[in-house]
Amino acid sequence: MSILWKDSPSRGPGSPRVVGFYEPDTGSCQYICIDPATRKAALIDVVLNFDPKAARTSTTHAQWALDFIAREGLELEWILDTHPHADHFMAGAWLKSQTGVRQAIGVKVKEIAELWRDLYNMPQAFDPDNDFDHLFADGDSFTIGGIDVRVMLSPGHTLGSITYVAGDTIFAHDTFMQPDAGTSRCDFPGGSARELYGSMQAILDHPDDYRIFIGHDYGTDDREEPAWESTVAEQRETNIHLGGGTSLDAYVALREERDATLSLPTQMLHALQVNLRGGRLPPAEDDGHSYFKIPANRF
Repeated sequence: MSILWKDSPSRGPGSPRVVGFYEPDTGSCQYICIDPATRKAALIDVVLNFDPKAARTSTTHAQWALDFIAREGLELEWILDTHPHADHFMAGAWLKSQTGVRQAIGVKVKEIAELWRDLYNMPQAFDPDNDFDHLFADGDSFTIGGIDVRVMLSPGHTLGSITYVAGDTIFAHDTFMQPDAGTSRCDFPGGSARELYGSMQAILDHPDDYRIFIGHDYGTDDREEPAWESTVAEQRETNIHLGGGTSLDAYVALREERDATLSLPTQMLHALQVNLRGGRLPPAEDDGHSYFKIPANRF
């Protein structure tokens, strides 16, 4: 299978090279963040492929990422996710099983888990402290090789989404979409258009030339080719939902009107019970197989 990918070169010391690659079934944008000086890297929001008709997982994109790292002679340091995704499975647990590298997400995943324990009626399910190696809080920092990375809490799409700011690069997940597509939905449990507006304004407080890498792209009526890179200036000036100084109240009205027309993502009810386990399937039953629990008439 051919993988669509693009290379965004480093701009100099402290600036990462970013390889973005695209998963077409869910419109997901995935990343390899590389420090060229040390050749160390992190994987961000990598997808575990899932066929909902057969309830079967596969590792096409995750394996491509590991093959790329091996081919380029890179050393993987982190497996990172920005939030428990609602529209695709995260590959974190599988990637860790293949590499032994630490897996991380935001600490508010614990609050998201509490919401979904109720929705699945599984009061004892999900243990993020055990299923992730590190839970980042707002303002935490770490490194990828010699590149400084800062963690920003950026709620709205979920209550616990985080953004990674690596040098001059912002991994902004499901906040912005491409400027010609607008912004991400906020109608999942714990989401808030009002909070998303604040999160995006905080991202736009960075310098104009900082690169922004998003979580999803579905194209537009005028653009078929997937895209996932923009700049702070481009988002501030031309984003069709925010550009030109859209007010908070105007944005909330626009976003909530739009969200009311959207159906649930195809994989959502399967995905959350996997992603809240760090990408692990539900525990195998006495026949050795895993089974999904799907709530009826809850949405």
